[in-house]
Parts: sequence; structure tokens; C-alpha cells
Amino acid sequence: MPDQPDALMLFAAGFGTRMGALTQNRPKPMVEVAGRPLIDHALDLARAGGARRLVANVHYLADQVIAHLAGQDVAISDERDEILETGGGLRKALPLLGEGPVMTLNTDAVWTGENPVARLREAWQPEDMSALLMLVRPENARGHAGAGDFAMDETGRLRRGPGYVYTGAQMLNPAGIGSISEQKFSLNLLWDEMIAAGRVFGLVHDGGWCDVGRPESIPLAEAMLDE
Repeated sequence: MPDQPDALMLFAAGFGTRMGALTQNRPKPMVEVAGRPLIDHALDLARAGGARRLVANVHYLADQVIAHLAGQDVAISDERDEILETGGGLRKALPLLGEGPVMTLNTDAVWTGENPVARLREAWQPEDMSALLMLVRPENARGHAGAGDFAMDETGRLRRGPGYVYTGAQMLNPAGIGSISEQKFSLNLLWDEMIAAGRVFGLVHDGGWCDVGRPESIPLAEAMLDE
């Protein structure tokens, strides 16, 4: 549908400290899974899912990411002076993303099954939602421990609590982000305001998902891709 939002931000600025030696000389988005950098796996999802305005933020070893994305029609939101976390980073990138709702996608996960970007675009209902988060059940969250980040009621509304794991993919109306006074902040601050208003919803991904945040998660992700 032509009115589906198509702007997407790739979060690619983090230090990747949990990767240990793998990120001493390269940023985490350039760590390879199945012979390809993580950021390329994310870009494949974004493009196949219908995202057309693509932005990546950069900080740690930024030149490597910028060089890799050269010529790929991905705008760069430069945080080399100071890393701004997810909320501050998104706010800085908004002029590049354009007006209206935007999607965000972490670059440190690998997926199989239905395209999460396409599903977010199809399920987005702006009259009822301020955020739509893609989730997985804890037992399907490879490379990730814990009972989950959000509970979901029968209408799909989310609240904080165990139940589902947030995957790092979402659709978000960023209209309220300008009212947050901090320069560096997590999107959790904005989510909490939206949750209080009953405007955060969830979608469950039934395919494969692997959080590639540690070296031991790489073989898990590769095995999942081979299934």
C-alpha cells in the first residue's frame, strides 16, 4: 500500500563490547555471520520488507561502516563526536528519515521466516498505535536469556513484564521525542510514556531469531540459517 511508512533506521553505532576480540578492530555491524556482515543481513530484511528511506547511525570505528555502505543509498547519521543511545540517535536522524512514523532495526540479529519489516508495515494502525514492537517468545529467542521484556494482553497492547522478548525491530511515531530533555537517552523513555497511554502494541514473530551479541551466538545464528 502506498501509505505504509517506508523510512527505517539501522542502529549501527554501538561498541560491541560483548563481542570481545571480534570488535577490537571492527565495529559489531561488520562482524560476519554466514560469510556476510551483520549489517548486510539487516539491509536485506529492510529492503525486502519495503523500506525505501534508509539511515544508519555510526560512532565506533565509523569509517568502516561508512565505507561499506558507500553507494548503497543509505544515509549516514554521524555520531562520531558522541554516541547518543537509541533515543538520542533516532532524534538526530529524524531529518534524514523524513516526517511521519519510522521503523528501527538493530543490526545485531539474524532472522528467518516472515519478513519483520513487511509485517510491521502491514500491521501499523496509526490511529491506535504510537509504537508497534516485534517480539518473540523466550523459548524462540536464540542467543538471548531471560523471561522477556513485555507482557501482551488479548488486544495486543503491551506492558512491562515477562512474556515476550523484544527483537530490536519496531514501528514508531516519533512525535513525542522532542519533549525529552536529555541529549543521550534510550527509547525506553519514550516507550514508557506510550505504554502509559495504552498505545504500544506487539507482533509475535514465529520464525527464527538470533541475538548475535556475543561470539558464541555466531554459530547459533549460522545453524538457524541452515535449517
